Amino acid sequence: MSTRKLESRKKIALVAHDHKKADLIDWATYNKKVLNKHRLFATGTTGILLETALDQSVTKFLSGPLGGDQQIGAQIAEGKIDVLIFFWDPMEAQPHDPDVKALLRLAATYNIPVACNRATADFMFTSPLMHEDYDAILPDYSAYSNRKLKK
Repeated sequence: MSTRKLESRKKIALVAHDHKKADLIDWATYNKKVLNKHRLFATGTTGILLETALDQSVTKFLSGPLGGDQQIGAQIAEGKIDVLIFFWDPMEAQPHDPDVKALLRLAATYNIPVACNRATADFMFTSPLMHEDYDAILPDYSAYSNRKLKK
């Protein structure tokens, strides 16, 4: 069994669909003291809004529909993102829904904490594990990686 250490200063990706950006900014402002202890990453406009609201540097990727979701997914696969906060809009279809699904699949694949709404984010951020080192168990995908493909 292998693990990946999520250090006490987490690398947190924050993403929000257009109709959820205000909710995410409100949540982030409420949790400003906690978020200031971590490194933040975000997609496009969300990152700009967060920097202004939190007065903290945010590493910004492209807008979600322009590839930002995939950029964050790649960071998760490389072990460079520890936590995903993704306030997505369940009531509106997104033109980049396949990218959203892929991002959530990668978060599950690499066993990182994910919050898709305020209540879950609140529970996550009040956990003592959010503020200390944590050894996340990495699933063993060696059988999948080593499978023989039929010709």
